[in-house]
Amino acid sequence: MRTPGGGVPLANQATFEADVMEFVPQLYSAALRMTRNPSDAEDVLQESLLKAFRGYGTFKAGTNLKAWLYRILTNTFINKYRKTARRPAEVELGALEDLYLFKRIGSDLGGATRSAEEEALDLFVDQDIKRAVEDLPESFRIPVILADVEGFSYKEIAAIMDVPIGTVMSRLHRGRKALQRALWRTAEERGLTEPGA
Repeated sequence: MRTPGGGVPLANQATFEADVMEFVPQLYSAALRMTRNPSDAEDVLQESLLKAFRGYGTFKAGTNLKAWLYRILTNTFINKYRKTARRPAEVELGALEDLYLFKRIGSDLGGATRSAEEEALDLFVDQDIKRAVEDLPESFRIPVILADVEGFSYKEIAAIMDVPIGTVMSRLHRGRKALQRALWRTAEERGLTEPGA
């Protein structure tokens, strides 16, 4: 049975919604971390969900749905980033209101849960720490977010990013080192440690 116009079977629509909706808040948080802009994050998420919906028939039942969705999200971000790399930076004046509204809508849904990323970032009480993560170059930021915030294994990250495991390990190591240096500089600036120690 197909939808009018020969689209996705109705049974797949219901299954897709039931299976995927629980991951939407986590996917949005990851998209926000990747794009650093609520409007762009919403665009990447929407495009990713559309791609996932269209390709849902190719998803193998019993495999890791979350990793499959993150791969689509990551690839969508990378492709979108390449297209817009030459575009001048945009400033989102209502970013805080948009984020508040999204979180408010998510909490009003009742069934929506907070993502691991949101819970982890709540532990960061200082904007400088969040900024250190956001300031990592994209090639390091994405593996750090996927591993340290979302909890994916090296193998899963390799599949999501479509790179060899060795590349994931290298980027993750370099990203963590860059993050460590940035946080150490912040600690020195605040007098929490001896300069040059």
